[in-house]
Amino acid sequence: MTTDDELRRMTIGEPRRHDAPIALVEYDPAWPLLYAREADRIRAALGDRVVLLEHTGSTSVPGLAAKPIIDMTLAVADTTAEGDYVPPLEAAGYVLRIREPDWYEHRMLRGTDPEVNLHVFSTGCEEIGRMLRFRDRLRSSPEDRALYLARKRELATRTWRYTQNYADAKSAVVAEILARG
Repeated sequence: MTTDDELRRMTIGEPRRHDAPIALVEYDPAWPLLYAREADRIRAALGDRVVLLEHTGSTSVPGLAAKPIIDMTLAVADTTAEGDYVPPLEAAGYVLRIREPDWYEHRMLRGTDPEVNLHVFSTGCEEIGRMLRFRDRLRSSPEDRALYLARKRELATRTWRYTQNYADAKSAVVAEILARG
């Protein structure tokens, strides 16, 4: 579980307290369209610096309830070379919020129209493959999708200090599903 100190270290600006349950909404068929619109915007901003761009997270799985935030995974040549990709993304309306040098040099930028979490990794990062395998497993396995949804719904009823704590709490069921996939 991510501690308050860890969250403060990796967050650019102040971490946003949640202090509430998580609001899940039923699957919205507009989510893939919103992803496609944002993907076009990111590709226009970055051009050939986009090595890979994928719709990930629960909004990428038809039929799965989710927080109404489009998760996207972007691979660039080197996430530590922020000057290569952050300024053009900021000009396109994104804000750098997370920098995690100890976890695959992950960066996360937020977009607001629609709400987007843009996860950025360096090309070849193993976490990209894990995220795509998990998404594809949920898309192809009704049993694992139902298991994941049940766990999400149960966890969502709890009060979470930070949304990241809710995400961390799902780790065990994610690992269980990936072990089968």
